Amino acid sequence: MRLSTQDILKKVRKIEIKSRGLSNNIFAGEYHTRFKGRGMTFSEVRNYQYGDDTRTIDWNVTARYNQPFIKLYEEERELTVMLLIDVSGSTIFGTEDKFKREQIAEIAAVLAFSAIQNNDKVGVLFFSDKIERYIPAKKGKSHILRIIRELLSFEAKGKGTDVAVALKYLTNAQKRRCTTFVISDFVSPDFDKALSIANNKHDVVALQVYDHRETEIPNVGILKVKDAETGEYYWVNTANKKVREQYSEWWNNFQNNTIRLFKQKKVDFVNIRTDEDYVFALQNLFKQRAGK
Repeated sequence: MRLSTQDILKKVRKIEIKSRGLSNNIFAGEYHTRFKGRGMTFSEVRNYQYGDDTRTIDWNVTARYNQPFIKLYEEERELTVMLLIDVSGSTIFGTEDKFKREQIAEIAAVLAFSAIQNNDKVGVLFFSDKIERYIPAKKGKSHILRIIRELLSFEAKGKGTDVAVALKYLTNAQKRRCTTFVISDFVSPDFDKALSIANNKHDVVALQVYDHRETEIPNVGILKVKDAETGEYYWVNTANKKVREQYSEWWNNFQNNTIRLFKQKKVDFVNIRTDEDYVFALQNLFKQRAGK
């Protein structure tokens, strides 16, 4: 998916306008309430009042003034948000008006602009079947635009997808707890163990992006198809009902197993098609997190 510099800048600008509008008008409050900070930080002390938790008494101040004082805390709002973004060969696919890579870029942009509106830092990890690029978390609009620009123009060295590689890197590289959005189609070798370890340390959220043509094969006769991740070509007789049924069965099993895995690991999960409006899906994601 090689684009000219002018095309990339146009796409970046278009995504920026759309994403900032959505994060300003729809997601700002939702994001703030559904994604919490690292914990509680000390704010001030005040006199002890009847009913206060005695565990919050500040014994040093109490001894100094010879009357009980308690510590007050407030939520430490600032988050570090990490975007783990699949840039494998399979993301350069789409049968509607956009590739999966473009849908991923828009979703990542909305999340990133929502984050910086709340004064959070945003970092990104591009991965295929290897770590392609790591951009440390920073604040600011120019940083977000750089992420979008690189995502649209990035040419991965690896073609396959290995989610475990990305999760392991996150666990080792990110020392403090962060909120992590993994955006991928999740057609990957097993990443069960890596997901458990990462989600114990961080708050992991999974967003699956796929094209509706990946769910079934249409009856259009004999087709020559290319595997975007291996580069191999295959002849497929789509007129054969058994072939179509076997593929549909594979997709349904894959999707059910993916959903089951995230549910078992207590990881919030949404799936988004390239021809669907991702706004509704993201709103559902935020609702899932109510009470967390």
